[in-house]
Amino acid sequence: MNLVVLQNWLDNASFAVLFVTMLIYWSGAAFPNVPYLAALGTSGMAIANLSIATLLGARWLEAGYFPLSNLYESLFFLTWGITTVHLIAENISRSRLVGVVTAPVTMAITAFAALTLPSGMQVAEPLVPALKSNWLMMHVSIMMLSYSALMVGSLLAIAFLVVTRGQNIQLQGSSFGSGGYRQNNYRLHKAGELVSQIETDVAENNGVIRSGSEANGKTAVLEAPVITTPIQETETLSPQRLSLAETIDNTSYRIIGLGFPLLTIGIIAGAVWANEAWGSYWSWDPKETWALITWLVFAAYLHARITRGWQGRRPAILAATGFVVVWICYLGVNLLGKGLHSYGWFF
Repeated sequence: MNLVVLQNWLDNASFAVLFVTMLIYWSGAAFPNVPYLAALGTSGMAIANLSIATLLGARWLEAGYFPLSNLYESLFFLTWGITTVHLIAENISRSRLVGVVTAPVTMAITAFAALTLPSGMQVAEPLVPALKSNWLMMHVSIMMLSYSALMVGSLLAIAFLVVTRGQNIQLQGSSFGSGGYRQNNYRLHKAGELVSQIETDVAENNGVIRSGSEANGKTAVLEAPVITTPIQETETLSPQRLSLAETIDNTSYRIIGLGFPLLTIGIIAGAVWANEAWGSYWSWDPKETWALITWLVFAAYLHARITRGWQGRRPAILAATGFVVVWICYLGVNLLGKGLHSYGWFF
């Protein structure tokens, strides 16, 4: 079969499959009791992933180089990465809500690449001299995979904000670092000793504090202190919604934790390649600058969760901001400005 004809068929087929898959996921969210919809959605994502992989493989055979030299190839590689990460995230969370947020994005990217881009930008062309390097496969592919993971993680963070209605809820899962959810608030003192006599700080020793040895008795008991902080009344969420929110939050954290090391490796590989091609590891090109901004945003996200114990709404807002930053880094700088990374795109 002619590889060009195969590519034209596969890109349209990928769009059609992703469009149907999006409808299946949305129907499954609207009618959760309908059987087989979750399995159909997962199957649709797997079929789209395989179709795009075949498209990129045919492109590779036809052009003779790794298919990441122009916007058309890059968009389909990004879609393949998102569908791959989607399957991983769905396997971790066992929730169809992953597809509710990822399927529309993959469908939109595929539609833009297959139906909107002019035919001249979809044709495989010889590589420009700057791209004729073995670093093309390593640097660009790792960066695209990192974008895919960070986008999926950020989309799940946005879904978390929607599920929780923006409320600042307390989570008890393992999706945050050592500083989170220390709510036992108990004091340790001897039998016969009044709670009011203990003046030590409750926050010390993870909420458990030993009292002095002046009182009589040798048996230590735990008693809850009197809580004087006023409790603010907020709209309560159902246990099912809270459980779903915790699952989404945990999955988002893990997926971003996967994408951040890939982004770091991709930036380092790009710096080495830049030194070979242009004689400088870093030139503050717009793409390099926004890659650094993206790295800082998600580094702040992981730092806040691991060392500061952030969980719930605040890190989700930070990750949602990262979704916009990733798109600016990936596509925005090529639309708004010209730099060393603009070849093969719009300018």
